[in-house]
Amino acid sequence: MDLPAQPARTLHWAGTDDPGRRDTAVVSFRETELAASGTSTCDDYRATWTLSTSPGWVTRRLQVEVTGPDWSRSLELTRSVDGRWDSQVRSSGNPDLPEPGIEDPLALDNAQDCDLGLCPLTNTMPILRLDLLNHAAPPDETRLTMAWVEMPSLRVLASEQVYSQVSPYREERGNAIVLYSSATRGFTAELTVDADGAVIDYPGLARRTG
Repeated sequence: MDLPAQPARTLHWAGTDDPGRRDTAVVSFRETELAASGTSTCDDYRATWTLSTSPGWVTRRLQVEVTGPDWSRSLELTRSVDGRWDSQVRSSGNPDLPEPGIEDPLALDNAQDCDLGLCPLTNTMPILRLDLLNHAAPPDETRLTMAWVEMPSLRVLASEQVYSQVSPYREERGNAIVLYSSATRGFTAELTVDADGAVIDYPGLARRTG
């Protein structure tokens, strides 16, 4: 029988690449899944999103709406139980951005996770599924394919990423360290995360506040 959801946590981050960006997420954790909603605001746009996973912290649905000064667009990204990704999009106005939606569905065949661009929360699912907080976590790197949602265009691309544990969660210091790299974007960072696998510090992107 499923365990009841824990009380929802509200998390806030400030951008380090863009000091004007603020991100908020309200997250409900269950035994092997989560549900969340959030916002991201910066000088150029405002975004709202909702996320739900299947057991095993595998993405079920991500919905994102982005509003600019004279344009808006939305994306509903879903993953079926047999691993097929699909997207529904809507757009208005004419921003100078790529078209929203999945660019190449076949490239997402091995993906279990979405990765919402600039959002610190979506690193949590692979961290939990790979058990990277645990002292007994495997030391080897794990290569994953992500359904990466580019912001603010909402174009969905396959992104090759690598996760491994640097240091397990330790109660006395209140965090764990996870090594994350994106082969697609040529980026590597050591993420500091809490006992739920949620980012505290993402060098070059965001830092928890409050």
